[in-house]
Amino acid sequence: MSFKIAIIGAGSVGFTKKLFTDILCVPEFRDVEFALTDLSEHNLEMIKAILDRIVESNKLPTKVTATTNRRQALEGARYIISCVRVGGLEAYADDIRIPLKYGIDQCVGDTICAGGILYGQRNIPVILDFCKDIREVAEPGAKFLNYANPMAMNTWAAIEYGKVDTVGLCHGVQHGAEQIAEVLGAKSVRELDYICSGINHQTWFIDLRLNGRKIGKDELVAAFEAHPVYSQQEKLRIDVLKRFGVYSTESNGHLSEYLPWYRKRPEEITRWIDMSDWIHGETGGYLRHSTETRNWFETEFPQFLESASKPIDPAKRSNEHASHILEGLETNRVYRGHFNVKNNGVITNLPADAIIESPGFVDRFGINMVSGVTLPEACAATCIASINVQRMSVHAAISGDIDLLKLAVLHDPLVGAVSTPEEVWQMVDEMVVAQARWLPQYADAVPAAKERLSKSKVQTRDWAGAARRNVRSIEELRAEKAALRQAV
Repeated sequence: MSFKIAIIGAGSVGFTKKLFTDILCVPEFRDVEFALTDLSEHNLEMIKAILDRIVESNKLPTKVTATTNRRQALEGARYIISCVRVGGLEAYADDIRIPLKYGIDQCVGDTICAGGILYGQRNIPVILDFCKDIREVAEPGAKFLNYANPMAMNTWAAIEYGKVDTVGLCHGVQHGAEQIAEVLGAKSVRELDYICSGINHQTWFIDLRLNGRKIGKDELVAAFEAHPVYSQQEKLRIDVLKRFGVYSTESNGHLSEYLPWYRKRPEEITRWIDMSDWIHGETGGYLRHSTETRNWFETEFPQFLESASKPIDPAKRSNEHASHILEGLETNRVYRGHFNVKNNGVITNLPADAIIESPGFVDRFGINMVSGVTLPEACAATCIASINVQRMSVHAAISGDIDLLKLAVLHDPLVGAVSTPEEVWQMVDEMVVAQARWLPQYADAVPAAKERLSKSKVQTRDWAGAARRNVRSIEELRAEKAALRQAV
């Protein structure tokens, strides 16, 4: 088979490499063309060198091109994969730093909450530019696979306003299933059958069966509380399981910032999180992790390039959905996964216009969702609170209406649990002014926002958060890795 795959944001080097090797694990895909595009020429050079080394070492006919001209990369593409972060780590730092001044402590800040909403405002205009190019120069009927957060907002904008065939993809469901299989003592996650449904990052394992035997709440709670690691790392997640009766896909840190109960007071934050790794709730944890990963990669690039000489091993194909979707569509080998699409009745008790994440099957007829799923009422209520925020956020990003943006932030569950309306109004002004270069739709609103900030009497504080860690140097990272190797 010969077709073209474009990857936007291909400078996300590690993730692009994973998608690339996954796709080449499909024997029929040896002759495909990968067109890489990114704003950073430097990152493109690095990832192209790595992928060229993989092609050369495996003696493949696969073609790899790289260009900063996005439209050129998209020309004739059948599949377009996006993994962009508009504004990079510079804008992301503001997503964490500014809300902290108003008492809002985020672990990740890329889905909802103050940081995730502003991230969506930066991404959505760019997503619509992608969609325009896809409609105009890609292969007719091209499919857009969005991996970029905020997943629901980006996918919502691409479908409703970009008018492109779009599916959103994430790996939270797979990671949650791996945890459940482990605590239940399964030899492999393949022994676990499950229905997981909701919205991205708030998806719920509403039916669990281990080797055909149904697993109930009490058994699952006992299994997690008995686990020597997860009982400490996932305290908040286990508490939600006890109260809601079902397990959430999302990590302790992520889940904590989508709810109004666990991060609203500093003493509560430290009670529910675990500092063994960033993902369990550390203040600004993903920002620190992303910064360290970037610095590490830049320094250790020769080693990454050398590792690209290894043969592709289909047995090590990852559980990321992209390669399996392409395989189902192109070869008719059926794939079951969890996909982000417009609801339209798939989940009976969520709004029709929402972007939901739920089970579906892929074959040559497309992505076919399993309809008629009904969430437990508490799960639906939690999802609907986020959906309402997402809807307002998307509409604000499209219209450039700063008042609607403020209302979206005000209605965010965690923001509303921490901040007053006056604080929210000032915080949004401050974030829009700080990120103005990435927010063209708010250009007319920035002067008035600056004026309001100059006269505001709302007090802020210089706060690093309840559980902040400093970014580690390359030397510190190297010493830690060496210590881990010795311990093993």
